[in-house]
Amino acid sequence: MIFGKINYLNLLPFHIFIKRYMKHSQQKSMVHYKKGVPSEINKAFKQRRVDAAFVSSVETTKYQSIDLGIVAKKEVLSVLVIPGEMQEDKASATSNVLARHLGVNGRVLIGDAALKHYLEFHSGIDLAKLWHEKHHLPFVFAKLCYHKKGFYLKRLSRNFLNKEVKIPQYLLKKASVETGISVKDIRHYLSKISYEIDPRAKKSLKKFLKKSKR
Repeated sequence: MIFGKINYLNLLPFHIFIKRYMKHSQQKSMVHYKKGVPSEINKAFKQRRVDAAFVSSVETTKYQSIDLGIVAKKEVLSVLVIPGEMQEDKASATSNVLARHLGVNGRVLIGDAALKHYLEFHSGIDLAKLWHEKHHLPFVFAKLCYHKKGFYLKRLSRNFLNKEVKIPQYLLKKASVETGISVKDIRHYLSKISYEIDPRAKKSLKKFLKKSKR
């Protein structure tokens, strides 16, 4: 199975869990990774060059999926619009649509670069926060979709959601060095993220997908 891997901090707990979950060498040999930003992973998944991935919300209606995703409880800190001339983020799909829906003009910035901008300058419009203020719902940025190995992925997802993933200090320090974001700020950021697409998240996703078709 080829898994589309997005190397953003918001998926760090999931990637750590997968490594622990696949204890046996046979399981490890089953999974290979294709890395990329969300828009690249969306394209690879569409072309079936990957078998499973966290697919941007705007694309999820076309595929089989699991109630596991990247959910902002309220604010998210890593999906921003920097006021000014309109400029979409080529790495994104959902966030560009969300900015248009919310009527926010400026440069869309996502991922670790957006989080770093927020921490350094304390500026930018947090799109998840704006969505929550408007609809009183969390926002679903991506959902785990698959072409095959659905049973395996559903079991993996249940285990992930039922287990608190503790990130070792050495991995937090490694992520800090790679991103230029402090361990303290990484911990704080991850507290803003949920992975279960519960009834409120489903309601929010349905509302967003309905509006994105207009």
